[in-house]
Amino acid sequence: MDTRAIGIFDSGVGGLTVLLEIAKALYNEELIYLGDTKNFPYGDKSKENIIKIAKKCVKFFIDKNVKLIVIACGTATTQAIEELRETFNIPIIGIVTPTIEAIKKQTINGEKIGIIATEGTIRSKKWEKELKYNIPNIEIINQACPLLAPMAEQGWIVNNVAKETIKEYMKPFINQNISKLILGCTHYPLFKEIIREELGNDVDIINTGEKMANYLKEYLKEKGLENNMNKRGECSYFLTDIECNFIKVASNILQEPDIKEKIRKINIE
Repeated sequence: MDTRAIGIFDSGVGGLTVLLEIAKALYNEELIYLGDTKNFPYGDKSKENIIKIAKKCVKFFIDKNVKLIVIACGTATTQAIEELRETFNIPIIGIVTPTIEAIKKQTINGEKIGIIATEGTIRSKKWEKELKYNIPNIEIINQACPLLAPMAEQGWIVNNVAKETIKEYMKPFINQNISKLILGCTHYPLFKEIIREELGNDVDIINTGEKMANYLKEYLKEKGLENNMNKRGECSYFLTDIECNFIKVASNILQEPDIKEKIRKINIE
Protein backbone atom coordinates (compact mmCIF):
# COMPACT_ATOMS: atom_id res chain seq x y z
CA MET A 1 0.00 0.00 0.00
CA ASP A 2 1.16 3.54 -0.77
CA THR A 3 -0.69 6.44 0.85
CA ARG A 4 1.25 9.16 -0.96
CA ALA A 5 -0.77 11.48 -3.20
CA ILE A 6 -1.18 11.46 -6.97
CA GLY A 7 -0.12 14.70 -8.66
CA ILE A 8 -2.26 16.04 -11.51
CA PHE A 9 -1.44 19.12 -13.56
CA ASP A 10 -2.82 21.23 -16.40
CA SER A 11 -2.66 24.85 -17.50
CA GLY A 12 -6.10 25.62 -16.06
CA VAL A 13 -9.56 24.16 -15.47
CA GLY A 14 -9.33 21.53 -18.22
CA GLY A 15 -7.45 19.09 -16.03
CA LEU A 16 -10.34 19.12 -13.57
CA THR A 17 -12.26 16.93 -16.04
CA VAL A 18 -9.51 14.34 -15.49
CA LEU A 19 -9.37 14.89 -11.75
CA LEU A 20 -13.14 14.30 -11.47
CA GLU A 21 -12.89 10.94 -13.20
CA ILE A 22 -9.88 9.88 -11.12
CA ALA A 23 -11.64 10.89 -7.89
CA LYS A 24 -14.68 8.79 -8.86
CA ALA A 25 -12.68 5.72 -9.86
CA LEU A 26 -10.06 5.91 -7.10
CA TYR A 27 -12.13 6.82 -4.07
CA ASN A 28 -9.33 6.37 -1.51
CA GLU A 29 -6.54 8.22 -3.28
CA GLU A 30 -5.12 11.52 -2.09
CA LEU A 31 -4.89 14.00 -4.98
CA ILE A 32 -2.91 17.20 -5.54
CA TYR A 33 -3.99 19.41 -8.43
CA LEU A 34 -1.76 22.05 -9.96
CA GLY A 35 -3.36 24.58 -12.30
CA ASP A 36 -0.55 26.47 -14.03
CA THR A 37 -2.82 29.43 -14.71
CA LYS A 38 0.08 31.85 -14.93
CA ASN A 39 1.28 30.14 -18.10
CA PHE A 40 -2.13 29.47 -19.64
CA PRO A 41 -2.64 28.69 -22.47
CA TYR A 42 -0.12 25.96 -23.29
CA GLY A 43 -1.60 25.30 -26.73
CA ASP A 44 0.06 28.20 -28.56
CA LYS A 45 3.53 27.82 -27.01
CA SER A 46 6.61 26.23 -28.59
CA LYS A 47 7.63 22.69 -27.71
CA GLU A 48 10.75 23.97 -25.96
CA ASN A 49 8.70 26.30 -23.79
CA ILE A 50 6.19 23.56 -22.94
CA ILE A 51 9.00 21.24 -21.84
CA LYS A 52 10.52 23.98 -19.68
CA ILE A 53 7.19 24.71 -17.99
CA ALA A 54 6.29 21.03 -17.55
CA LYS A 55 9.61 20.33 -15.83
CA LYS A 56 8.80 23.00 -13.24
CA CYS A 57 5.41 21.38 -12.62
CA VAL A 58 7.04 17.98 -12.13
CA LYS A 59 9.59 19.43 -9.70
CA PHE A 60 6.71 20.92 -7.69
CA PHE A 61 5.16 17.47 -7.32
CA ILE A 62 8.45 15.79 -6.48
CA ASP A 63 8.82 18.28 -3.62
CA LYS A 64 5.34 17.15 -2.51
CA ASN A 65 6.55 13.52 -2.49
CA VAL A 66 3.80 12.24 -4.78
CA LYS A 67 3.91 8.62 -5.98
CA LEU A 68 3.12 9.40 -9.61
CA ILE A 69 2.20 12.30 -11.85
CA VAL A 70 -0.69 12.60 -14.28
CA ILE A 71 -0.33 15.09 -17.12
CA ALA A 72 -3.97 16.14 -17.45
CA CYS A 73 -3.20 18.20 -20.54
CA GLY A 74 -3.10 17.16 -24.17
CA THR A 75 -0.49 19.72 -25.18
CA ALA A 76 1.94 18.93 -22.36
CA THR A 77 1.49 15.20 -22.96
CA THR A 78 2.21 15.32 -26.67
CA GLN A 79 5.02 17.89 -26.43
CA ALA A 80 6.89 17.00 -23.25
CA ILE A 81 6.25 13.54 -21.84
CA GLU A 82 9.28 11.80 -23.36
CA GLU A 83 11.63 14.51 -22.09
CA LEU A 84 10.04 14.41 -18.63
CA ARG A 85 10.41 10.64 -18.37
CA GLU A 86 14.06 10.87 -19.39
CA THR A 87 14.72 13.59 -16.82
CA PHE A 88 12.81 12.41 -13.75
CA ASN A 89 12.75 9.09 -11.91
CA ILE A 90 9.03 9.04 -11.14
CA PRO A 91 6.08 7.48 -13.01
CA ILE A 92 4.55 10.07 -15.37
CA ILE A 93 1.37 9.24 -17.27
CA GLY A 94 -0.12 11.40 -20.01
CA ILE A 95 -3.56 11.23 -21.57
CA VAL A 96 -2.55 9.64 -24.90
CA THR A 97 -1.54 6.10 -23.92
CA PRO A 98 -4.52 5.32 -21.64
CA THR A 99 -6.92 6.56 -24.31
CA ILE A 100 -5.38 4.56 -27.13
CA GLU A 101 -5.11 1.43 -24.98
CA ALA A 102 -8.86 1.67 -24.38
CA ILE A 103 -10.11 2.48 -27.86
CA LYS A 104 -7.92 0.01 -29.76
CA LYS A 105 -9.95 -2.78 -28.15
CA GLN A 106 -13.07 -1.39 -29.79
CA THR A 107 -11.75 -0.24 -33.17
CA ILE A 108 -11.48 -2.21 -36.40
CA ASN A 109 -9.43 -1.65 -39.54
CA GLY A 110 -10.77 1.00 -41.85
CA GLU A 111 -12.57 3.11 -39.25
CA LYS A 112 -12.41 6.89 -39.38
CA ILE A 113 -11.42 8.61 -36.15
CA GLY A 114 -11.60 12.34 -35.55
CA ILE A 115 -9.29 14.24 -33.22
CA ILE A 116 -9.82 17.74 -31.87
CA ALA A 117 -7.08 19.41 -29.86
CA THR A 118 -4.99 22.56 -29.48
CA GLU A 119 -2.84 23.78 -32.35
CA GLY A 120 0.32 22.54 -30.61
CA THR A 121 -1.08 19.06 -30.14
CA ILE A 122 -2.32 18.77 -33.71
CA ARG A 123 1.01 20.11 -34.99
CA SER A 124 2.91 17.41 -33.05
CA LYS A 125 0.90 14.64 -34.79
CA LYS A 126 1.37 12.59 -31.61
CA TRP A 127 -2.20 11.29 -31.54
CA GLU A 128 -2.13 10.40 -35.22
CA LYS A 129 1.21 8.56 -35.04
CA GLU A 130 0.27 6.59 -31.92
CA LEU A 131 -3.18 5.67 -33.23
CA LYS A 132 -1.86 4.45 -36.57
CA TYR A 133 0.91 2.49 -34.86
CA ASN A 134 -1.56 0.70 -32.59
CA ILE A 135 -4.50 0.41 -34.99
CA PRO A 136 -3.39 -0.20 -38.60
CA ASN A 137 -5.42 0.95 -41.59
CA ILE A 138 -7.50 3.59 -39.83
CA GLU A 139 -8.16 7.04 -41.22
CA ILE A 140 -7.53 10.11 -39.05
CA ILE A 141 -9.18 13.50 -39.42
CA ASN A 142 -7.48 16.22 -37.34
CA GLN A 143 -9.00 19.54 -36.34
CA ALA A 144 -7.29 22.23 -34.26
CA CYS A 145 -9.74 24.09 -32.00
CA PRO A 146 -7.66 26.92 -30.48
CA LEU A 147 -10.60 28.93 -29.16
CA LEU A 148 -12.17 26.24 -26.99
CA ALA A 149 -9.68 26.16 -24.10
CA PRO A 150 -9.76 29.96 -23.58
CA MET A 151 -13.57 29.83 -23.78
CA ALA A 152 -13.65 27.11 -21.12
CA GLU A 153 -11.43 29.20 -18.85
CA GLN A 154 -13.92 32.06 -19.22
CA GLY A 155 -16.85 29.78 -18.43
CA TRP A 156 -18.30 30.15 -21.95
CA ILE A 157 -19.44 26.54 -22.10
CA VAL A 158 -23.14 26.56 -23.01
CA ASN A 159 -23.74 30.00 -24.50
CA ASN A 160 -24.36 30.92 -28.15
CA VAL A 161 -20.70 31.78 -28.70
CA ALA A 162 -19.74 28.23 -27.71
CA LYS A 163 -22.43 26.73 -29.94
CA GLU A 164 -21.43 28.71 -33.01
CA THR A 165 -17.73 28.07 -32.46
CA ILE A 166 -18.20 24.33 -32.09
CA LYS A 167 -20.51 24.24 -35.10
CA GLU A 168 -17.67 25.71 -37.16
CA TYR A 169 -15.05 23.35 -35.73
CA MET A 170 -17.21 20.27 -36.37
CA LYS A 171 -17.61 20.98 -40.10
CA PRO A 172 -14.67 18.75 -41.17
CA PHE A 173 -16.38 15.78 -39.50
CA ILE A 174 -19.90 16.23 -40.89
CA ASN A 175 -20.77 13.57 -43.50
CA GLN A 176 -17.38 11.90 -42.99
CA ASN A 177 -18.80 8.85 -41.16
CA ILE A 178 -16.34 9.05 -38.29
CA SER A 179 -16.94 6.40 -35.63
CA LYS A 180 -15.12 8.16 -32.80
CA LEU A 181 -14.07 11.68 -31.86
CA ILE A 182 -11.18 12.01 -29.42
CA LEU A 183 -11.34 15.09 -27.22
CA GLY A 184 -7.58 15.63 -27.30
CA CYS A 185 -7.61 18.60 -24.92
CA THR A 186 -8.91 18.11 -21.39
CA HIS A 187 -10.91 21.36 -21.60
CA TYR A 188 -13.06 19.89 -24.35
CA PRO A 189 -15.27 17.50 -22.30
CA LEU A 190 -16.91 20.66 -20.95
CA PHE A 191 -18.39 21.10 -24.46
CA LYS A 192 -19.38 17.47 -24.91
CA GLU A 193 -23.13 18.05 -25.07
CA ILE A 194 -22.82 20.74 -27.74
CA ILE A 195 -20.46 18.54 -29.73
CA ARG A 196 -23.01 15.72 -29.44
CA GLU A 197 -25.71 18.00 -30.86
CA GLU A 198 -23.54 18.60 -33.93
CA LEU A 199 -22.34 15.03 -34.55
CA GLY A 200 -25.33 13.00 -33.41
CA ASN A 201 -25.55 9.88 -31.27
CA ASP A 202 -23.69 7.50 -33.60
CA VAL A 203 -20.27 9.02 -32.90
CA ASP A 204 -18.46 7.81 -29.78
CA ILE A 205 -17.11 10.96 -28.10
CA ILE A 206 -13.98 9.99 -26.17
CA ASN A 207 -13.33 11.71 -22.84
CA THR A 208 -9.66 11.12 -22.06
CA GLY A 209 -10.29 11.63 -18.35
CA GLU A 210 -12.47 8.52 -18.20
CA LYS A 211 -9.83 6.44 -19.97
CA MET A 212 -7.11 7.82 -17.69
CA ALA A 213 -9.04 6.90 -14.54
CA ASN A 214 -9.60 3.31 -15.67
CA TYR A 215 -5.98 2.95 -16.76
CA LEU A 216 -4.70 4.42 -13.50
CA LYS A 217 -6.78 2.04 -11.41
CA GLU A 218 -5.15 -0.96 -13.08
CA TYR A 219 -1.70 0.65 -13.04
CA LEU A 220 -1.75 1.30 -9.29
CA LYS A 221 -2.89 -2.25 -8.61
CA GLU A 222 -0.23 -3.75 -10.86
CA LYS A 223 2.56 -1.66 -9.32
CA GLY A 224 1.42 -2.08 -5.70
CA LEU A 225 0.81 1.66 -5.35
CA GLU A 226 -2.83 1.57 -4.25
CA ASN A 227 -4.01 3.49 -1.21
CA ASN A 228 -6.23 1.04 0.64
CA MET A 229 -7.07 3.27 3.58
CA ASN A 230 -10.77 2.98 4.39
CA LYS A 231 -11.59 6.65 3.91
CA ARG A 232 -12.24 9.05 1.07
CA GLY A 233 -9.12 10.74 -0.21
CA GLU A 234 -8.73 14.50 -0.06
CA CYS A 235 -7.78 16.84 -2.88
CA SER A 236 -5.50 19.85 -2.54
CA TYR A 237 -5.53 22.62 -5.15
CA PHE A 238 -2.66 24.90 -6.15
CA LEU A 239 -2.62 27.70 -8.74
CA THR A 240 0.29 29.68 -10.11
CA ASP A 241 -1.97 32.72 -10.57
CA ILE A 242 -5.27 33.36 -8.81
CA GLU A 243 -6.14 36.50 -10.78
CA CYS A 244 -8.19 34.47 -13.26
CA ASN A 245 -11.58 32.83 -13.72
CA PHE A 246 -10.39 29.46 -12.46
CA ILE A 247 -12.17 29.65 -9.10
CA LYS A 248 -15.53 30.58 -10.60
CA VAL A 249 -15.42 27.93 -13.32
CA ALA A 250 -13.95 25.27 -11.03
CA SER A 251 -16.70 25.72 -8.48
CA ASN A 252 -19.24 24.86 -11.19
CA ILE A 253 -17.28 21.90 -12.55
CA LEU A 254 -16.55 20.40 -9.14
CA GLN A 255 -19.85 21.46 -7.56
CA GLU A 256 -17.87 22.87 -4.63
CA PRO A 257 -19.05 26.38 -3.72
CA ASP A 258 -16.26 26.70 -1.14
CA ILE A 259 -13.45 25.75 -3.54
CA LYS A 260 -11.85 29.16 -3.03
CA GLU A 261 -11.00 28.23 0.55
CA LYS A 262 -9.11 25.14 -0.63
CA ILE A 263 -6.87 26.85 -3.21
CA ARG A 264 -3.37 28.06 -2.49
CA LYS A 265 -1.19 30.18 -4.74
CA ILE A 266 2.31 28.89 -5.39
CA ASN A 267 5.34 29.89 -7.42
CA ILE A 268 6.95 27.20 -9.58
CA GLU A 269 9.54 29.51 -11.15
